[in-house]
Amino acid sequence: MEQMYTAEYALNRLKEGNRKYIGAEVNTGDISQHIRDETSAHGQHPYAIIVACSDSREIPEAIFMSGIGELFTIRVAGNVIADSQLGSIEYAAEHLGVPLTVVLGHTDCGAVGAAMSGAEGGYVGSITTDIRKAIRKEADPCEASRRNVRWQADRIRKAFPEWTEKGTMKTIGALYHISTGEVEWLTD
Repeated sequence: MEQMYTAEYALNRLKEGNRKYIGAEVNTGDISQHIRDETSAHGQHPYAIIVACSDSREIPEAIFMSGIGELFTIRVAGNVIADSQLGSIEYAAEHLGVPLTVVLGHTDCGAVGAAMSGAEGGYVGSITTDIRKAIRKEADPCEASRRNVRWQADRIRKAFPEWTEKGTMKTIGALYHISTGEVEWLTD
């Protein structure tokens, strides 16, 4: 699939959306009948893939002031990357031409906190075990969230090295600060 957008365009659009969000009272993303009709008839054309935590306080479409068809959002506790998330990313990149993937963690993450406290039981253990690999012995919750984001973003890059080599996909990390609404863009 030919890309409609560049990674630079997508990142700038996300940054601008977050700037608007910080001072907003409502989301200004287009959710109109017109856009529902348009995407129903002509499909979706998202400009970015967002891998976000399932936490109800982290809503990518709101954080980036986006509407229907603009973001390809994948949500999983702790923004953990497993095969199913890689398959979703692969679909969006190869079939929809999306040039940018953002792993979006957040402050006060329950999954990171559970990993830090050693939680292992049930199916949650698959999430916390993975996060513990990322954070190691980090004691600061905010820094642990940053480490987890970087770890997960690196997993995407390792899964699709040809995209980086060809310049068809950029993967970056970001940390959403729940209390302020600001997105902190992480550099590797």
